Parts: sequence; C-alpha cells; structure tokens
Amino acid sequence: MNRAILACVAAAAAIAAAGGGLIGVRGHLLLTSVAAVALVAPASAQTGDEPAYYQDPDGRPLYSLTPLKTPDGRDYRAVPASADLNFEDEPAAAPATADRKIKFYRNPMGLPDTSPVPKKDSMGMDYIPIYEGEDVEDGSVRLTPGKIQRTGVKSEPALPRVIRTTIRAPGTIQLDERRVSVVSMRSESWVQKIADVTTGSRVKKDQPLMEIYSPAISSAAAEYIATIQSKTMGGTAAYGRGSRQRLMNLEVPEAVIVGIEKGNTVPIVIEWSAPRDGVVIERNAIEGMRAQPGDVLFRVADTSVVWALIDIAERDLGAVLVGQPVTVRARSYPGREFAGKVSVIYPQVNKDTRTARIRIELPNPDSALLPDMYVDAEIDTGSPQAVLAIPESAVLDAGSRQAVFVAKGEGRFEPRDVKLGHRGGGYVEVRGGLAEGEPVVVSANFLIDAESNLKAALTGFSDAGAQP
Repeated sequence: MNRAILACVAAAAAIAAAGGGLIGVRGHLLLTSVAAVALVAPASAQTGDEPAYYQDPDGRPLYSLTPLKTPDGRDYRAVPASADLNFEDEPAAAPATADRKIKFYRNPMGLPDTSPVPKKDSMGMDYIPIYEGEDVEDGSVRLTPGKIQRTGVKSEPALPRVIRTTIRAPGTIQLDERRVSVVSMRSESWVQKIADVTTGSRVKKDQPLMEIYSPAISSAAAEYIATIQSKTMGGTAAYGRGSRQRLMNLEVPEAVIVGIEKGNTVPIVIEWSAPRDGVVIERNAIEGMRAQPGDVLFRVADTSVVWALIDIAERDLGAVLVGQPVTVRARSYPGREFAGKVSVIYPQVNKDTRTARIRIELPNPDSALLPDMYVDAEIDTGSPQAVLAIPESAVLDAGSRQAVFVAKGEGRFEPRDVKLGHRGGGYVEVRGGLAEGEPVVVSANFLIDAESNLKAALTGFSDAGAQP
C-alpha cells in the first residue's frame, strides 16, 4: 500500500513537471507550477536522506512536492525518501493477540455479515478478526481510544446535587376581594351633595363622600332623641338601646350617631364617609339623584395588597404547593421583582387551555401593580435536599424506558436502565439504576447507542450462523 502511494506521488510529480497541474491527496488539491516542479528530481534518483515530499507541520493531510509555508509562515515538514510513506491515519496500537483466539471475522464495512474463517468482501478488503473477550456478552460496547477521541465521548459521575425546578407562567393582577367595600343606602334616599371625589381618587377612611337625605333615617333619629330625652326613662341606658340599634341597622355612620346624642337634634342631611382607605374604582352617585335601597353609589378598593392570578400548565400542577415562594415580574416595570407566596390553588382545570389557576398575594405599598396588568411568575418548586443526579444529556429516552451508558474503563461502555425523577437546571434526579460516583456518558452517547445496535445485530448474525 505504501509503495503504491509512493509510486503515485512520483508519477504525479512527473506529470506536473511535464505541464503543471493539480495534485490531489486524500481529497486535498494542491496547485503546483511548472517551474516549481521542475526543480524536483525524479524519485528514482533520490537518496534515502533526501526529502521525498513535504507535509503540513501540524500533521494535517496536506502535502507538497516542493518546500512550502503555512499561511502563518511556518515551513512544511520534510519527509525523507527512506521514511514510510503512509497518507492514512496512524492506526491505534493493536493489543497482543498471540494468546487470544479468534472468534469470528466481521465485515469491514460494518454490514451484518460475519464469517468463521478469513475472507474478503466484494471490494477485496479483508474481514476484521474479532477475538474472544472483545465480543462480551453483557451488552456493553467497546470502543478504541482513537474512536473515543474522534467522537468526543465525555463522561461525568453521578453525584448528589440540589435540583432547582422553576415553573414559569403568565397571569394578571386582580384586586383582593376581601379589601373591596361598597357604599349603598338601606333606605330610600336622595343625594344632596357629593364631595370632590371621582373614579380613581384615593380616599382615607372616614373621609366625606356625599351628603344624603333619608326620611327613614330622620324618623329613626327623632325617635332616638325622644327616647334619650324622656324624663321618666331617659337616664336608663338600656331604654334607648333599641332606637340606637335602628340607626345602626340603617348603616348610619357612628360619627353621625354620636353627633345626634350630643346635639339632641335631628339632622336634615347626613354626611356619608368612606368605609376604608383605598381607591374609588366606581362612582354612580349624582347630585340630586334618588337612591333606592341596595343601589351601589361608591365602590372603594384597598390596593395595598393585590392578587396575581397565574395559569400554570396541567403537567406542572403536581409540583406546586401552597406556601411556595414566587417571584413576579410586571411587564410594565422591567428589572423590578415582586415577591410573594402561593396562597390558593383553585380546584378546577380549564378544559380548553388545560391550565390550572393559582393565587399569589403580593404586597403593593406604592400601588405600582394595577388591576388587569399582565405579569410573569416564576415558582421555585425545587427541594433544598440534595439528590443523586446526572446531566440530562446523559439520558437516552425511548418513551417507555430511559437508559444511560456507564463508562466501565478501557473503552467499555455498559447500557443501563434508570428510573428518573425531577428535572431542573440541566440535571435529572436518578431514583434507581445508578450508584453514586458511577461515570455516565454525557456526550456522543447517541453514537455509542448506534454502535451498540450494530454490535447486537452482528452478534445475532454470528449466533445464527453458528447454529447447525
């Protein structure tokens, strides 16, 4: 083979000397000029110490018949004529085979064809001998060091790691239902005057909202005054309790009742105040209007605490628990985070979107979060306890089973089924099939899997051929 290549190189040199041309070596074309090749003496006239050709200094398959430099200015390495001319990759050192017995011969092109005796294929290539011990029966795969290096096989041990799993889901901001108050009348009334309060105004508790006139309230107030001013029973505290309760049932503000007790007069109009601190989110009161019992005149909401209603995928529902920390980011405030906890998991799944809704309570002291604002939530569902884990790239997932390749040393890799758990941060929990410290293949494992399938096929053909 080497002599044939040397003869080809010499012939190529002669052809180039005649007219110049292109010399191809393993798919690399090198342009030579007539003048340059003319300086090269015929191969037959070279002595053993004269360079037969020049090779790339980095060992790449680039050759020249004349001295040449690389693009960065380095000289090509001179190869003397006495050297073994071999343009193929250096073969790996073959192990000693004197004491080993050949089990069978394998097709050199990787075809599922074996032979118990030496033979050649249709192209004249020798079948590869397989020795006892190389074809192990435990399902493992053996690769040569050269193949391991070329395919980039890497391994990493299975070690205890803390797996942090983060669920990301969108949602909206809603008001806390427990912090919304309605101002309405419990008797027929007329709105006499409204304070300078509109929708969106921020009010304080007991701040005046409007003045109303109600015949029912006036009648109850007159009865209360007559009761507490009675000469016979006025000094008895329990005597006026029923009249006072009637005013309270009409939801007359406590400050108005105290004023009636002190002034002993029936007010014509009554000043109605805000029931809590918050924002006026609805105003239906108009000066001079007639308000029927139950009509909503004002709606006031406290926005110091709001809800984030998050829709998470049905597959993530089992990992979410009440009390887990949540980080919420509003699209209106890039870079700002709002911290909260899962407070409620609603007991229903949306049949159209296949999502479940959870509720997160968020402090909102500066009222930055507004109702119906879009937000993105990150729920930390990881456990602080370390578990045995391997990189996700090590897992070969076939749907019904998951497997990894365990590096056993000396180029041998053993396939093994594993039971997996939580995933997160590029790692997956191993609940069975691996021990701590065992190295698993994390790169080029699909190539090893292909080699394993080929080996299984060849072994099957071999066993079938051995049967009578």
